[in-house]
Amino acid sequence: MRRCYLVCYDIRDNKRLRKVYRIMGGYGESWQYSIFFCVLSDIERVKMERDLTNAIHHRVDQIMIINLGKNEEGIRDGVLVLGVALPDGNSGTIVI
Repeated sequence: MRRCYLVCYDIRDNKRLRKVYRIMGGYGESWQYSIFFCVLSDIERVKMERDLTNAIHHRVDQIMIINLGKNEEGIRDGVLVLGVALPDGNSGTIVI
């Protein structure tokens, strides 16, 4: 079963920030500079957490993974964006 997650991060070092951004690009779509929307299976979520855990400095960096539930269409419909629109939900991103 796939669930939707909002991943937000505050990384204090540019090198680690770029690494986290690259990692997240493999798991979801960038909604803002440090915010990603992901639709993941349980195994994909665990892999993402592992990859992120290994990429950050735990005393100064912070990542929040917010479980939004199963209803991707409902979540997308419930997001209000002012200004530049979010990317199309059919981005073709596939996580293996």
